[in-house]
Amino acid sequence: MNEELTHFNEQGRGRMVDVSGKDITDRLAKAQAKVFMQKETLHRIKAGKMAKGDVLGVAQVAGVMGAKQTPYLIPMSHPLPISGVDLQFYFIEEENCLVIEAVVKVTGKTGVEMEALTAVSVAALTVYDMCKAVDRGMEISGICLLEKKGGKSGHYYRPVNATGDGSRCRK
Repeated sequence: MNEELTHFNEQGRGRMVDVSGKDITDRLAKAQAKVFMQKETLHRIKAGKMAKGDVLGVAQVAGVMGAKQTPYLIPMSHPLPISGVDLQFYFIEEENCLVIEAVVKVTGKTGVEMEALTAVSVAALTVYDMCKAVDRGMEISGICLLEKKGGKSGHYYRPVNATGDGSRCRK
């Protein structure tokens, strides 16, 4: 792993990294977020019984939009011609947990980790927004990169218990 922080210039100020010398490769990033909630909230989402409508359908669209808007939200990220964004939702009933996973792909000179992380974050915030009337105590956590492929640094895969707390809770 490169220990050098690349987003700082000689004066210690932030900069957008110059990727002009990098090779164009197929790149993929997969990220996860978890939303913990009351049991009843989880059941209402699954049954499509939230007053604001189809929570997962709206969160799906929000996650895709979030990935596409990443360079406008994260100051030093590059605008990328994203090839694809897909979100999947999993329920962990015994933990009252909704797991959100996003896969983002691009063929380019820099990776899409920030886009995948933004996608799951925006999707999780959308779930909160759509369900807050019945459960203001929801908790968003476990936002992390699960996998990254492509580029000079190669393949990264987060072990299931990378933090020792079951961060990768999907079964």
